[in-house]
Amino acid sequence: MMAKMAASVLEHGEDAFRKIFKLYKRRNPPPDFSDVIDFSKNLKNDMVFSVELNPSAVSEADACRAGLRPVRDWRAFGLKEHSGFIFISNPFLTGSQQHWVRQCLKTYPQKPNVCNLDMHMSPTETEDIWKKSADILRKKTQGKREPKTLLEKLRWVTLGYHYDWNSKTYSAEQYTQFPPDLHSLSQEVAAACGFHGFNAEAGILNYYRADSSLGIHVDESELDHTRPLLSFSFGQTAVFLLGGTRREDPATPMFMHSGDIMVMSGPSRLLYHAVPCIVPAPTGQPLPVCLQESQQGTYLHTDGLMQDVPLEDWELCSRYLHTSRVNMTVRQVLGDGQAFPTDTTSRESGSPKDGYHEQQAEDLKTKRKRNSSGYDLDP
Repeated sequence: MMAKMAASVLEHGEDAFRKIFKLYKRRNPPPDFSDVIDFSKNLKNDMVFSVELNPSAVSEADACRAGLRPVRDWRAFGLKEHSGFIFISNPFLTGSQQHWVRQCLKTYPQKPNVCNLDMHMSPTETEDIWKKSADILRKKTQGKREPKTLLEKLRWVTLGYHYDWNSKTYSAEQYTQFPPDLHSLSQEVAAACGFHGFNAEAGILNYYRADSSLGIHVDESELDHTRPLLSFSFGQTAVFLLGGTRREDPATPMFMHSGDIMVMSGPSRLLYHAVPCIVPAPTGQPLPVCLQESQQGTYLHTDGLMQDVPLEDWELCSRYLHTSRVNMTVRQVLGDGQAFPTDTTSRESGSPKDGYHEQQAEDLKTKRKRNSSGYDLDP
């Protein structure tokens, strides 16, 4: 089906990726997900193969410290036409995802980190998004239309080297300390995949509501592309599209479930990709099973990296996740011994390949309600 669709797309002059993106973004009638790869199931797909990771690269203690199972127990896959792409199906220990969800919703949006709300609100108004949203969110009536809290308006947060959405660059001046726990998690995952010495320097957290999508783009603003891009998914399931080096290349659809990790390295590091939709939760199961499991505590209190999530915090997190997904992308910006250029003129000019910025251009031309990070927020 996908091959026929791609051929039809090229015939009519529209790029194949855009056509597939629109197919899965469609709401009425809802899309057919039968062609979407599901790595959580026993796969019988000619495109998919198992990837051998390196269990000796990460000790069981270090994996546990980051809330991960021993590397030997991870299920990792690759795609035949996408060299360097690794998909790891939920390697997290039972109950450890709660820590990372709480960090994304409560801790990481705190100042001095930067979020989309800072674009049109004062620093004092966005100083403690969690605290200003918690009581209101707890009292909300399900199914009733009420004003959104700041937490519900959150669309992105940047960590470490803060990405400049206007110039499409990073700089030494726009930097705050990268979270130590996320740095450690990223380092362990990268090492297991063969990337020793990975240094997590920048992160972009994306917050998806039920009707959100992320435009077609390439992550190319980092100065060193030899290091992988890591992506961590929590909450509701999303459809992820992985394309080629050209916009006219067709895309491969796959599900990203809560706890799944993607690694884009080598030839796949600069491939077009997008998230066209969030998949509605099954009736009677508003949260994925892995987020309903209690914290076991074996990885807690070892050295303060992982923290127990208080019940009142998790009640708010789970309520948020009933209709939402959170994604953390982590990248190394600079290579060993590399420094930022003093003149960024050449990097700021030209036509961007990043779908985030395609959406920004549309902001100036239309009155559609889209934010600066590429999300389609049309009701």
